[in-house]
Amino acid sequence: MKRPETIGPTAAIEPAAVSPRLHRIVEIDALRGFALCGILLANVLVMSGLDGLSGGSAGPTASGLDQVAHWLVMALVQTKFYLLFSFLFGYSFTLQMDAAERDGAPFAPRMLRRLLGLFVLGALHAVLLYPGDILTTYALLGLILLAARAVDPARMWRAALRVYGVVAGLYLLLGAAVALVDTGEGDEGLAASAASAAELTTAYRGGPPDVVRANMDAWSDILVGLLMMGGMVVAAFLAGFVAGRRRLLADTGTPERTARLRRVCLWGLAVGLPGGVLMAAGTVGPLGARWEIPAFILGMLTAPALSAAYASGLLLWFTTPRGARLAARLAPAGRMALTNYLAQSVVMALVFTGYGAALYGRVGAAAVLGGTLLFYGFQLAASAWLMSRHRLGPVERLLRAVTLWGRPAPGG
Repeated sequence: MKRPETIGPTAAIEPAAVSPRLHRIVEIDALRGFALCGILLANVLVMSGLDGLSGGSAGPTASGLDQVAHWLVMALVQTKFYLLFSFLFGYSFTLQMDAAERDGAPFAPRMLRRLLGLFVLGALHAVLLYPGDILTTYALLGLILLAARAVDPARMWRAALRVYGVVAGLYLLLGAAVALVDTGEGDEGLAASAASAAELTTAYRGGPPDVVRANMDAWSDILVGLLMMGGMVVAAFLAGFVAGRRRLLADTGTPERTARLRRVCLWGLAVGLPGGVLMAAGTVGPLGARWEIPAFILGMLTAPALSAAYASGLLLWFTTPRGARLAARLAPAGRMALTNYLAQSVVMALVFTGYGAALYGRVGAAAVLGGTLLFYGFQLAASAWLMSRHRLGPVERLLRAVTLWGRPAPGG
């Protein structure tokens, strides 16, 4: 099946507001920087031909180390980090509203231009580099936040819970139907899947025109999965907006908020980890193919808990001396997360498709993930260097120009 977590950052993972003179919230930038690693680990499985689009598993050799690496990513990463970015989208939306008010600018036209710019970037990204792009989906669903921005936070929180409840009910029905119904495809279905994977592999190892055609064909299929995730994204948007209105990520070192973060972290781990283990067991093993989709769905439904545990655990750690140093290392990457996300796709396309080395389906999961972590370390270093010299990353600067429509930055 096609994995829906083949996604990345949004307009809201650009700096928290369009005015670079604003005081930055280091913890939010650090959360974005951390989430970039998870997004990269999830996306590289697809772009390397190990997961999702190719119908592959742990790689051509499928060694024990490959299986373990793939299993861990499915359990701890897959479907967790797009929710964290969605939450940050909603949180940063409130900061952008505040920035527009301080600048004396109408918010709606500014945000509409921003969402349009994000949609165009996402469409180009999907066609040229990676069909699992979610920028277009975020741009469209961002219109919901724009329309609902005046809603009382308490009502918005209840709406987020209702949206999640409806999505959970639909997913559980789908999972039960798949588990109980025998499609009867048997060997014919497996043969068709193998033929499709072989065709996709040939395309991604071909020239740039072949890659673009394969991306366009795959995008139409992936859009179905992204639309299925839409409800979860909207719920996370709304939850993040409520958190932003109540400034829940500010002053996280106070006793009251520390206690709340600890509770969220513990409950999130208790609920989210078993769901992640079940997802990995169903998609990588040892459960059989019949349980792949039901296990994946249950993993998706518990993913918000693990996402919340990651975020709250990091926020707690950031209040310690060592955690503060970690936040300082992660924050520059988070300040230019949109640039970093697109750069990840450029590098992965050069490594795994006909744009460059064409290693699609030729490298095992352990080597792919090890190289990915090294590249993420390089991104952290490059981001620190760039942010020490500039206020915005290059793509963030472009999106900001579209957002402000050529209006010069105050004091810029």
